Amino acid sequence: MTGRVGVRCDAGAGRGVGHLVRCVALAEELRGRGVEVGFLGDLAGSAWARAQLLARGLPLVPAPADPERLAELVRDLRLDVVVLDSYDLAPGTGARIRATGAAVLAIVDGDPLGQEADLYLDQNLGAELRPFPLLAERLAGVRYALLRDSVRRLRRAPGPRGEVPRVLCFFGGTDSAGVTSAWAGALNATGLPFHATVVSPRLFAVEGPITVIPPTDRLPQLMAEADLVLTAAGSTIWELLYLGVPAALTWVAANQLIGYEALAAGGIAAALGPDPGQAAVEVLARLLGDAGLREEYGRRGSGLVDGKGRERVADALLSLR
Repeated sequence: MTGRVGVRCDAGAGRGVGHLVRCVALAEELRGRGVEVGFLGDLAGSAWARAQLLARGLPLVPAPADPERLAELVRDLRLDVVVLDSYDLAPGTGARIRATGAAVLAIVDGDPLGQEADLYLDQNLGAELRPFPLLAERLAGVRYALLRDSVRRLRRAPGPRGEVPRVLCFFGGTDSAGVTSAWAGALNATGLPFHATVVSPRLFAVEGPITVIPPTDRLPQLMAEADLVLTAAGSTIWELLYLGVPAALTWVAANQLIGYEALAAGGIAAALGPDPGQAAVEVLARLLGDAGLREEYGRRGSGLVDGKGRERVADALLSLR
């Protein structure tokens, strides 16, 4: 099928970039199938997010907040399918879009937040085992994880890279919770040797073997080269599982608890808790001091995400029309 797909999502300060990243992955797959894709939303506050669309030639149109006006925009753009991926949409937005004749795919993290859709996607680990409040078709679980081209072309060779572990620390493209510097401090508090790259939109001074850099398109490569990644349990975790990178996780938003708890309970990632206090420092110290422990986490996670999720989602989405 060729057609017109609109992706309604936002990114920026206070919102993060996770919604955009997973939607970009789906857009790459659709574009490869000859589908015309455009984004509808607000990327204010994140030059990095805007650059992701520009680099791929994906147009961005400002999207009105009112469901009826958004539905009018869908009509004006003659969209066949609309992908909704935002926690800020008014309930009933999906219903208004469906009334235009366009089909709707809603990407959710557990709760559909009052959105009506023809198809739902919840890519969280174990989502297929949890009840869903609606009698509707749903794609659920990491089998449907959406990965970008820049991740799918990489693989990580297992095993430590050297005597001193290399750590990558980041909290999304905007660090919307403002926690990056505190977690960098937790690494230093371990008192153990390491080399860390910390990705932060706000550069800051920090002691120890830590280099702070701004958001970068090299993030997938940095993940693949790391002995340990310290991050939040957002959409990036599926990229880490695909690469087989050992991860130490916290959470900075309530919707991330689903992934955090599932990964911690399965022993797939090290659980740091909600803040960079003494308990988290002790976990980090164990990981930095034990290469075998780190690699065991990477081994358990490797293979859970096969990189073909976006193909399965695209198949289902294109069957809606």
